[in-house]
Amino acid sequence: MILAIVAIIAIACATRRSKGTPTSAMPTFSNVDVDGFQTFIAAPDVQLLDVRTPDEYADGHIAGAVLVDVNESDFEEKAVAVLDASRPVAVYCRSGRRSARAASLLTARGYKVTNLEGGVMAWQDAGKALVK
Repeated sequence: MILAIVAIIAIACATRRSKGTPTSAMPTFSNVDVDGFQTFIAAPDVQLLDVRTPDEYADGHIAGAVLVDVNESDFEEKAVAVLDASRPVAVYCRSGRRSARAASLLTARGYKVTNLEGGVMAWQDAGKALVK
């Protein structure tokens, strides 16, 4: 009996997976280390997005970054309003978690996104400058 239930659940899960978008077809974003991120944002067409809170941004941010807080309910609307979907986006936060979430949201909307692994903490640990 238990074996039959497990088999039914396995078949149902497999069927559900096959009806959705295959994982390999889902858009993804790139994660890069500090040196790779610094090189990436040096390109003139790259848009730099800080997704931390306004207080975190005020404490110091990477030069040229635009602030759109990923924790705000209207993050996607604000991001779309300030970003050009035809240009690449570099995104960061404090540790890399929130920016990975933001990168997923933006990638799903068609943006080409690169995320800073380790966030601004890794940036500072590598001796890179922040501006206020």
